[in-house]
Amino acid sequence: MIDKKLLFLVALPRSGNTLFASIMNQNKDIAATANSITLQTLKDLDSLKKTDVFKNFPDHKSLDNVLDNVFTNYYQHWPQRIIIDRGPVTTKGNFELMQKHFKSDFKCIVLLRDLMDVLASYMQWYTENSDAFINKCNLNTDEEKLNMLMNNQGAIVKDLKAIQNSYNYSDICHYVKYNDMVTNPKREFKKIYKFLEEPYFNHRFDNLNQVEINGLSYDDTSVGSNMHKLFDGPVRKIYNPYIEKIPESIRKAYGHIKF
Repeated sequence: MIDKKLLFLVALPRSGNTLFASIMNQNKDIAATANSITLQTLKDLDSLKKTDVFKNFPDHKSLDNVLDNVFTNYYQHWPQRIIIDRGPVTTKGNFELMQKHFKSDFKCIVLLRDLMDVLASYMQWYTENSDAFINKCNLNTDEEKLNMLMNNQGAIVKDLKAIQNSYNYSDICHYVKYNDMVTNPKREFKKIYKFLEEPYFNHRFDNLNQVEINGLSYDDTSVGSNMHKLFDGPVRKIYNPYIEKIPESIRKAYGHIKF
């Protein structure tokens, strides 16, 4: 990517993605994105090769030229020099597609949070916000809702697979534990800057701004209120009482998943 450095953020939902972005974006040279459509755009364009229209006139060179420039074209007007694009690029299929069409070396930052803590965070969110998307799915119990999040079409699985498979590419990945990020943020962000090979920026870790990038901010009406709202006050670990309310069947089904 000309004049820009592009990295990727891989993480489960409810794992500090918004917190990470709010802190990183204090540095005006950096844009840590919201949920990004760039990877999905690349995959959708690549899937055209399976269509009858393309097979009837298989101009691979022209379509590959479009694929090769998806990220460059998407971010070319962004003023920031460093882009941290959020997406599950380290699943096997996604990584192979990236290797083919992303012509520069890239690195990944991987956020790690205990899966039960992630599910507890979801529970708190959909309990406290009646318009949460999962409350519109005709599901009555926490067990049903959490199982839906964990099924193959759920909000968690693609990112879970990306994290698990990232260890195959550990030489280009930097791992950040959520608990470390919220208990000693300055130390963890210094490590991130070392990984970025950039001078450390003196970040603020108190009363963070809600995420805004180039004049745009999250519109949570599509998913449910407060999905990406940050807590007031200093960055810290906050006890979530919903961790005690996770159904035992969920713990038995998914408690073995560790990073």
